[in-house]
Amino acid sequence: MRLDALLSRLGYGSRSEVQRLIRRGAVAVDGSAARDPSQGVLPGATLSVDGLAVDSRIERTVMLHKPAGVLTAARDPKAATVMDLLPRVYRSLSCMPVGRLDKDTTGLLLLTTDGELAHRLISPKREIEKTYLATTDTPLQTEDVSAFAWGLVLSDFTAKPAVLDIVDAHTARITVTEGKYHQVRRMLAACGHETLALHRERVGPLYLDAALRPGEMRELTADELSALRQSVELDL
Repeated sequence: MRLDALLSRLGYGSRSEVQRLIRRGAVAVDGSAARDPSQGVLPGATLSVDGLAVDSRIERTVMLHKPAGVLTAARDPKAATVMDLLPRVYRSLSCMPVGRLDKDTTGLLLLTTDGELAHRLISPKREIEKTYLATTDTPLQTEDVSAFAWGLVLSDFTAKPAVLDIVDAHTARITVTEGKYHQVRRMLAACGHETLALHRERVGPLYLDAALRPGEMRELTADELSALRQSVELDL
């Protein structure tokens, strides 16, 4: 990749701004000053700008502890989005949400630059499991467990069989393999329960890192990314 194109993708400015940066000698490649914006950069090359090391990776996958009140969207003119919670480099690299969580739903949200990985994770035919902790206004019943296991008929579709484990009278751990709009809330409503709080704990093989506070994010470890890719039959 051209040096100016790479630095622009990494958020160091527009192409023309990056070219000026390079021409004034602020950029080094493998320890040597680079003056030519069109210089090619090989994978693994060591870069620095104004003496500070540059993380030149353009493939990134992160987990975010989504807080309540934030939209899962690339941008919104009136409300905060999950993209506002990311450092600039991730936004510049178009590290986008994998699926969506409702505005008031909290918990694990994955974001990635890998379009194929994202597509496979949200593909209905993959039936990737997602686990939520739900708090309800009325006590949960054993009949709810059976209703979820059979699959619930909603107004516009029939939900696939799902697992509802009662944690206590007003708390359930729910595992689904679909991602329809407001699905878990609607399934609980069909059983006569209003959802007071909904928190996603797991997507496929990945659990939300307990060390992440609402609004915080981190990149996946190599083992986590490998497990996630294998769960959708990538890198097998």
